[in-house]
Amino acid sequence: MAAPRTILHVFSTFAVGGPQRRFATVSRAHDGYRHLIAAMDDNHAAAELLDDADHELVTLSMAKGRSLDIQNLLRLRRLLKEKKPDLLCTYNWGSIEAVIANRLSLKGQIVPHIHFEDGFGPDESQHVQLPRRVAMRRLFLKNSRVIVPSRTLEKIAADVWGLRNVTFVPNGIDTALFYPVGAKPDATFTIGTVGALRPEKNFALLIKAFADSGLAGRARLIIAGDGSTLSQLTDIADKLGIAASVDFPGHIADPAELYRSFDVFAISSNTEQMPLSLLEAMASGLPVIATDVGDIATMLSYDNNPLVVPSGDMDGLASAMRQCFEDATLRQRIGVANRAKVLRDYQLQQMIDAYGNLFSGSEVA
Repeated sequence: MAAPRTILHVFSTFAVGGPQRRFATVSRAHDGYRHLIAAMDDNHAAAELLDDADHELVTLSMAKGRSLDIQNLLRLRRLLKEKKPDLLCTYNWGSIEAVIANRLSLKGQIVPHIHFEDGFGPDESQHVQLPRRVAMRRLFLKNSRVIVPSRTLEKIAADVWGLRNVTFVPNGIDTALFYPVGAKPDATFTIGTVGALRPEKNFALLIKAFADSGLAGRARLIIAGDGSTLSQLTDIADKLGIAASVDFPGHIADPAELYRSFDVFAISSNTEQMPLSLLEAMASGLPVIATDVGDIATMLSYDNNPLVVPSGDMDGLASAMRQCFEDATLRQRIGVANRAKVLRDYQLQQMIDAYGNLFSGSEVA
């Protein structure tokens, strides 16, 4: 029996989020691989999603700081030499030191490399690119295959970063797991969202829009996820006098049932690319209220377009909430159209097959 192909994955964090959930789905679907999983912050909370996928969690003990650290680079280079993976996969800007460490070789790179870029943190967006990061991406990713899940990010990688080996691989969703429900068990009108509680998600805007909509007391807002902004968000809800109508259930490992308890899904992010949670909501037959960032507007059905508002538009979000609250027929029509688009364009198997080709090495630069 042949030894499994070993892949070292370096994430900025392996806390639960879209890229981590996608990786877990792909790793469970493919046999014949051993996945070494390292996180720059040593947070491996998403390991709970891996089930029986062959994996090992690697502790890095990285020095924390805003600039490159020579000890981090040497530690990562040593890890590559010791583990001898067949492939290095890095994820987002937070893993850039692993990208650089792999280049510390007279051969150009220690092992073959693929970089996955899913989007930006709070200090970058599709309109704001930090010159230092642009220069480093251009220099250190120019000879690597770069995978992106959105057309917006594909254009940034080519036009701003100057990369030529960029491949668009859209996210996919299990439409047998995420599906609409005939009748909700709870009659209370519910606006819901699922995501890591990070600054760039701007859930504060969502809470303020909910307060401005005047629906508190007649509807509820559910924000499911864990993260650094939880206390700030609960404080905002309390100060606005709507805390009794806003729920924070924390991280939900299997959110399919949660989506079926929503009447509307909402995204208030400052920056996104191709949110997995958006596909899950669409597959669940939900209309979506969203800010117009990344590929969100093009991902949604044509019918859903009037519910997409400019980034930061609190009044627009509040108005869309009231519109959905008042019109059940509208919600039903948009939800049906959103699910139909997922069934046509974002099937899970297409994504699994694409990642299988990447992991096998058949599509590595």
